[in-house]
Amino acid sequence: MKIAVNTRFLLKDKLEGIGRVTYELLSRMVADHPEDEFIFLFDRPYDEEFVFAKNVKPIHVFPPARHPYLWYWWFEMSIPRILKKEKPDVFFSPDGYCSLTTDIPTVMITHDIAHVHYPDQLPNQVLKYYNKYVPQFLQKADHIITVSEATKKDIAKTYGIDDKKMEVIYNGCGEEFKPVNVHTQQDIRKKYSDGEPYFFYIGSINPRKNIHRLIEAFDIFKKQSGSKTKLVIGGRFAWKPQIIENAYQNAAHQSDIVFLDYVEKEELPKILGSATALVYVSVFEGFGIPILEAMQCEVPVITSNVSSMPEVAGQAALLVDPLDVNYIANALNELDNNEDLKLELIRKGRDQRKRFDWQTASEQVFEVLEKIAEK
Repeated sequence: MKIAVNTRFLLKDKLEGIGRVTYELLSRMVADHPEDEFIFLFDRPYDEEFVFAKNVKPIHVFPPARHPYLWYWWFEMSIPRILKKEKPDVFFSPDGYCSLTTDIPTVMITHDIAHVHYPDQLPNQVLKYYNKYVPQFLQKADHIITVSEATKKDIAKTYGIDDKKMEVIYNGCGEEFKPVNVHTQQDIRKKYSDGEPYFFYIGSINPRKNIHRLIEAFDIFKKQSGSKTKLVIGGRFAWKPQIIENAYQNAAHQSDIVFLDYVEKEELPKILGSATALVYVSVFEGFGIPILEAMQCEVPVITSNVSSMPEVAGQAALLVDPLDVNYIANALNELDNNEDLKLELIRKGRDQRKRFDWQTASEQVFEVLEKIAEK
């Protein structure tokens, strides 16, 4: 079988979200199926790190698709030209976009349709593109993989996509995430939080991730508790950072809030594994991989009680209303003080994390690709 793949989010030292999903699925799939040919389609010069084996043919496809006009050019003109030339059996697009102008059978992963629920959190040109093309992508794709039941139901309700055309394949967690020893914890805390314990957030920094309310809740927690625990925030600034910057500037305990920017993949498991808790209180998520990563590191989790997050967390997290800063502050206080609660959440996390595995996900995605290619 010849499989063409949209790999535009495989970026050297910049693997986030969709890029990480793409990496974890394909690195395993390529190794497990040496008899099959994989054509990786990059939108910029690629790094050899992502040419996983001899059965991968990398192709740099112009232009770099990082703007609505260039998205259209890449998916509707450049990609169809390459697919016509390479003649794959199936086209796999793991980032929620596909080509409307190719006849190649297409499998697409849709992670969420957040633009429908939070349109004000996107630039106008991006929102217009999503509103016009996302419904067309969902109709065009021969099969849609979603990363949670919540996203599957959201798509069916919003766009009327047939349930039989979709299936849920959960994300997994990298093997590098595991508990860290006390000495590592001490070293990491000296490096990032002046030796003090800290709550940790990891992910892109934009209004949907609710960082501004997390900062407000942390301020309340500090005022009420007098705790020395800090807040460490890892991730790059994305859409509309002003509301987050305003929250930070207005925080009374600004000196206890640390922004790390992008966190290197080698360092992330150690920083997460040394945290008092992961605080992931987004207002909307298609999945929420950091929740799993925290469970693998045996770190307690505070997360939101909306969209997919309760599905991923199960009973192994404190669930909060992401719009209620006092609710979030109370959860911070509980995990700062209650060792028994921490141990209980860690124990439940050991069971919950067994439901999510990259190897299983890779095998399930390959089965879908095989099925659609045969049709």
